[in-house]
Amino acid sequence: MGLKRPKGGLGAGPFAVIGACALVLATAPGALPESRSAGAGAPPGCIATPAEYKAAWDARQVRCVSPSLFATTHARGSTTLYPPGFRYAWAGSQTNLERYLRLRSLYGNRPEKVGIGILSYVGYPGLETWSTDTDLEVYTLPPGVRAQVPAFETWFRLLDEEFGDTGAYPLRGQVQLAYGYSRLAPREDVVGAFRTVTGCSRSALLKGEEFSARIGCNRSFLDAIEAAGPSPYDTGDSASCFRNFAERYRGPRNAAALRGVLYQCQDAGILNTGVGIGYNTYANPFVCKPAWKQSVPQKYTGREFILPNAKFDQLPSAVEITLDIGRPSQRGFLHNGYC
Repeated sequence: MGLKRPKGGLGAGPFAVIGACALVLATAPGALPESRSAGAGAPPGCIATPAEYKAAWDARQVRCVSPSLFATTHARGSTTLYPPGFRYAWAGSQTNLERYLRLRSLYGNRPEKVGIGILSYVGYPGLETWSTDTDLEVYTLPPGVRAQVPAFETWFRLLDEEFGDTGAYPLRGQVQLAYGYSRLAPREDVVGAFRTVTGCSRSALLKGEEFSARIGCNRSFLDAIEAAGPSPYDTGDSASCFRNFAERYRGPRNAAALRGVLYQCQDAGILNTGVGIGYNTYANPFVCKPAWKQSVPQKYTGREFILPNAKFDQLPSAVEITLDIGRPSQRGFLHNGYC
């Protein structure tokens, strides 16, 4: 994922002013190994550095990529991976980076398909009208920093490590949340799971409407967001947001409340799967069918991770790739298919 919260209630977009943000060391079972020098462990012939990736991009080459490389989309002109209030940034790794090279090779003469295609693959909603200039940062991690799979249980373990076991995220609520996302009907997707957990209307969510009782959002979900306070996209920060929820929320700490606080405090939007695999309702750029003919499994995309937010100049090595998102009138492929 990248910065993906558009105006309205969708969750995951326009960006706050960027400033300084300290790295946070994240360690956990199941996390990636500690970062090594760029290219360490890369198969022969694979892209091993951000500079090599940029060269392959410019040449429209399709090549394998080292697992030591990561990528995050960000607003043009940013100086940090995510706005400074966020404790963690979302990132894609080698799987996504290889697919971006493929997209560039296929549609280099249609740059809006490449730019919007990457944002769609990352998991941006609201792309029919997206107007924020957005670029791609490709980088290596600082020594000792780990990337982690953003499963729901990972978030709650990190929160317990950060604040201590305050009881704010009880196991029963976590089980309800995991169950809601693991019991999808044959044609149901993660937006349907979000609706099941929160009550919010699917059609209203996909139109970008604000969360409210009017669109069916339940009281636990709405109260959790209110208790958490401002999002890091606005005037808040992740730490205060989670702390506010723990101290101020008075309702049942059920699946809806837990889903609300993850949405508000760490950009886990309506398309978030909770298992570390991307998803979007738009046409998958690599499936030659219109969106309505693509199955739910075909709309899952690449692997996603979370890692400590950082300023670009804190990264050992990084390059910025300018994306061309074209005009909204050029984006019929989001629904009609790319090929």
